[in-house]
Amino acid sequence: MSNSLIIIGGGLAGSEAAWQVAKHEIPVTLYEMRPFMKTGAHTSSDLAELVCSNSLGSNMPDRAAGLVKEELRLLGSLLIQSADRTALPAGGALAVDRGQFASMVTNSIESHPLIEVIREEVKEIPSGNVIIASGPLTSKNLCAEIEELSGKENLYFFDAIAPIVSLDSVNLNIAFRGSRYGRGTQEQGDYINCPMDEYEYKEFVSALTQAERIELREFDLSLEGGENAGAHKYFEGCLPIEILAHRDPRALTFGPLRPVGLRDPRTGRRPYAVVQLRQDNLAGSIYNLVGFQTNIKFSEQRRVFRLIPGLENAEFLRYGQMHRNTFIHSPELLLPTMQFKSRLDLFFAGQITGVEGYAGNIASGLLAGINAVRMIEGLPLLVFPKTTMIGALMHYVTHAAPIDFQPMKSNFGIFPALSPKQKMNKKQRAAAYSERALNDLRRYMTREMIATH
Repeated sequence: MSNSLIIIGGGLAGSEAAWQVAKHEIPVTLYEMRPFMKTGAHTSSDLAELVCSNSLGSNMPDRAAGLVKEELRLLGSLLIQSADRTALPAGGALAVDRGQFASMVTNSIESHPLIEVIREEVKEIPSGNVIIASGPLTSKNLCAEIEELSGKENLYFFDAIAPIVSLDSVNLNIAFRGSRYGRGTQEQGDYINCPMDEYEYKEFVSALTQAERIELREFDLSLEGGENAGAHKYFEGCLPIEILAHRDPRALTFGPLRPVGLRDPRTGRRPYAVVQLRQDNLAGSIYNLVGFQTNIKFSEQRRVFRLIPGLENAEFLRYGQMHRNTFIHSPELLLPTMQFKSRLDLFFAGQITGVEGYAGNIASGLLAGINAVRMIEGLPLLVFPKTTMIGALMHYVTHAAPIDFQPMKSNFGIFPALSPKQKMNKKQRAAAYSERALNDLRRYMTREMIATH
């Protein structure tokens, strides 16, 4: 077996993976197609460029986003170290000067004697030890290769996803459990239902259709490709909810908000409209808004969707969004080690695996890099405990229900329940999750002799 590694993609995951491999004295060839091939999203040729926000999210260890950063610090992440060094004042968040951050990462990678950076497109998946971290804007040529390797049905091009809320934030004095016509696997029904009367529905639709939308970038406009490339068109089978409502104010009552087969226990009658929430994790702590794929701004989602009875104090763990997002069907294709099931010397990392958020992508690159090293050295590969945020994220993307797998960011909803069960408020529970995670990670690092230097 070769003792060198090829990494495709110089984003957050690819850069972190390269560093983790090289610091174990294994040569790395890192391919990045920019600047010779543009993505439509990036603006520089730097590695690890932050395309969207300059914030890596909360930096507080009792928040999910903060916890994953603490775990990465323990594990010696180059990118989190670079973020800490280029941090800007941002309250409890870790925001960076994006130019300085990308420049620092680029200098670290390019100056490492064991990392060779090659600026060209990879059109075919190489043989040997490989990590693919090409991101959601993977080139068409490489997409075709991945599609052939994984099977066409296992490569996804999602144009829209629906928001996710925490169960704790749903007002169950208004919302009720139930399934249409009493169908379902649970005694009370499989859904949480937020009922609307006619006035509430009309107020909601009015706010929805007037809400400010996100301006789509050039790379997002070619959702249908081919002759429609660059045209602002939508897939009819997955229309943003605001577009559906704009076409006909009553349309939602015949679509995702249809009330048939449900009765509001407060009135005993069928509501005028119903927003359904569907369980989104095994623990039953997070729920998605069924049919609520959207392209309105995040701040508008908070305002408009909190008009829904029962969601007036909703905590959004993921906002709905619409964009080109290429990712593989990880539950079918990847092991928790981030290895491709049918080719164990091939790893995937980053957003292409279904991990959302800057820190989560860094974490997947770190794990893929460490495991590539261990494979080359003939050591057992790592699967971090599910009680850690890194372990829980990687478990999610490799074990989620295959039928409706969608990308996920760090959140406590994917954690195993605390044991023994104790009565805690939300803040206490978050602190307990974080304490358990960091303690379990330290023990795991000691047992597996994971070096951080």
